[in-house]
Amino acid sequence: MKIVKLILVIIVLALSVYQLITRNFELMPYSMLFLGALMLVMGLAEFQKDRKGGFLGCVVVSLFLFFVSIQGFFLN
Repeated sequence: MKIVKLILVIIVLALSVYQLITRNFELMPYSMLFLGALMLVMGLAEFQKDRKGGFLGCVVVSLFLFFVSIQGFFLN
């Protein structure tokens, strides 16, 4: 679980830094998609630690990010 979280953090960070440096925001839906996946993995880690509140918050934010990401793919 930690390896998956680390890989997703690196991907999100790399995409975000690239977008900030180049001011090219065409990759924003991908960034949101990976951020949603990261939040889902973090929520699953919270669920394994029996922290239901953290799990619920992460899953709600993850679903919102997936929705916004899918909307970004269809609108562009």
